[in-house]
Amino acid sequence: MNTFQELGLDARLVKSVEALGFVTPTPIQLQAIPALLEGGRDLVGLAQTGTGKTAAFGLPLLQLIDLSKNYPQALILAPTRELCMQIYNDLQNFSTEMKGFESVPVYGGASIMDQMRKIKRGVHVVVATPGRLIDLLKRKALDLGKVKILVLDEADEMLNMGFKEDIDYILENTPDERNTWLFSATMPREVSNIAKNYMDNPFEITTESRLKGNENIEHCYAMVKARDRYAALKRFVDANVEIFGIIFCRTRMETQEVAEHLMRDGYNADSLHGDLSQVQRDKVMGRYRDRSLQLLVATDVAARGIDVQDVTHVIHYNLPDELENYMHRSGRTARAGKTGMSLAIVHTKDMGRIRQIERSTGRTFKQLQVPNAMEVCEKQLMKLVKKIHDVKVNEKEIEPYLASIYDEFKELDRDALIHRLVSIEFNRFLEYYKNAPDLNADVRGVKGERGESSGGRAYGDKHSRMFVSIGSKDGLDKGKLLRFICDTTGEKGAIFGRIDVQGVYSFVDVEPDRMEAVMTGLNGAMYQDRKVRTELSESKAGSNGGRSSRSSEGRGRSEGRSEGRSQGRDGRNFGGDRSRSGEGRSYGGDRNRSEGGRERSYERKREMSTEGSSNSFGGGRDPWKDDKPSKSSGSDRKKEKPAEGSARKDKYKSRW
Repeated sequence: MNTFQELGLDARLVKSVEALGFVTPTPIQLQAIPALLEGGRDLVGLAQTGTGKTAAFGLPLLQLIDLSKNYPQALILAPTRELCMQIYNDLQNFSTEMKGFESVPVYGGASIMDQMRKIKRGVHVVVATPGRLIDLLKRKALDLGKVKILVLDEADEMLNMGFKEDIDYILENTPDERNTWLFSATMPREVSNIAKNYMDNPFEITTESRLKGNENIEHCYAMVKARDRYAALKRFVDANVEIFGIIFCRTRMETQEVAEHLMRDGYNADSLHGDLSQVQRDKVMGRYRDRSLQLLVATDVAARGIDVQDVTHVIHYNLPDELENYMHRSGRTARAGKTGMSLAIVHTKDMGRIRQIERSTGRTFKQLQVPNAMEVCEKQLMKLVKKIHDVKVNEKEIEPYLASIYDEFKELDRDALIHRLVSIEFNRFLEYYKNAPDLNADVRGVKGERGESSGGRAYGDKHSRMFVSIGSKDGLDKGKLLRFICDTTGEKGAIFGRIDVQGVYSFVDVEPDRMEAVMTGLNGAMYQDRKVRTELSESKAGSNGGRSSRSSEGRGRSEGRSEGRSQGRDGRNFGGDRSRSGEGRSYGGDRNRSEGGRERSYERKREMSTEGSSNSFGGGRDPWKDDKPSKSSGSDRKKEKPAEGSARKDKYKSRW
């Protein structure tokens, strides 16, 4: 099968697809379209972003729609507004020859009344984000009772964003006899559970290049010190004069800060993240699509659904937590047969992660040197020369001024005139980069340079502990607190370790490299009616026992008076943790003294998953760190069995 017509699509859809310039189906389309056109079966499709998944489910969906029935027959769920709009626009393009076809995008940030009016007029397909869809269902503005096809696109990302309960609610409110088509880049346990609980013997297809990525992408990295990351970014932008790129950051705050710094330094850049209103997001994306914006600084979640052609560079200001997110990012470039570069700006601690990506994808990273001052000046100078050479001269309009211009330049010969002309730009960069240092860090001798790392994962050796001024009195448990932190900071759950929720405060273990960003993102945020404060705790991460820092003790006494002296009369915590790394369980026994007397509470909860796949919010101890038991005092220390630790490491070979 080499054409869309041979896949079984009708002439109307084939005509629309060919008008868009697509002739040869992608691997995921070759497998999915014939299977879905048969109808009457569920499907699980595993493929990366940029492989043509929207057409893989969108084209057969359109062919199976009955245009004579003016009610929702298909529902497509997407994790973000951008992806929701991309799918909607693709359906509109695919259906240009289908007279009478109607669909509606449903997402937060847009007028719900307009969406309700369009649904009332009659639509065949609803494309929605989970939150807004549930809002419409609860308002009785949308009836899913006759939906015969349900598509879950980017299912793994929806679960990572905490939409599991929403997805369960939506699935339970659609007919049992529907067909469910699930598309995902990965297959974690939660996605497998959806297939198990809500799908009937699904047909599974997987593209061979799911982790290989696009062969037209050149994967590179540059080694710098952490403090030189932004300076290195600017040099790469200056040295690539025709760059049209996306810069990925890890948090909303970092995204905004990098974009603001670039704009202040004269670069044509803007940000895209979850704190922007829908109007602001649409405006930014509009500028980027029409190329009036050169650099888009974005978070992973906000960039879901970005489908812009001719992106030359994807720059990782920080590497993401998950391998799949790296592949999603990189897939934004080298589309439609073009070439592109994926460049990671890393410091020495990231080398283990670079090698892990290489092993998982079979791709080799090329180390690039950060351009020096003269290299940047040369590139910018030649850019100016080309601009002068290619400029359009408006002879008629400039004619009245030529006499004065010739008179001004009469003492200059040709060479002198050229020297002065190009020096206008050259001098600016020469002055800017005067005495500019070499930003390249030495990779030799770095742990993990050849795939070695002290704990198997090059994220840092240990967690640090953070104090957070909210707790169980605010209605929080460990899962809710972690979700709040992830939503507020934009971080992934994988960077967090043990979480201890007390009455009016909590302790959270965070990877040291991300501690500053997490604390900055949380400080000043509001949870319900309380302003959140954070501080670095001196107590050892991963330990529920031992003495807390003095500042934490004082805080605990002053803020905890309403619930008694939660830390005891002298402000100390009492406890002993047994952490059985090989079994993946962590048990705590905390003795709390309250004003009403002593009370003992023993936690018997699993702190981490033994399956190797993270839950919606992550949590638990990082599986890539050494499987050592957490430190605790006295007789509660328990040595880990070597066999158990080895077995545990084997379970996580599939990640990173």
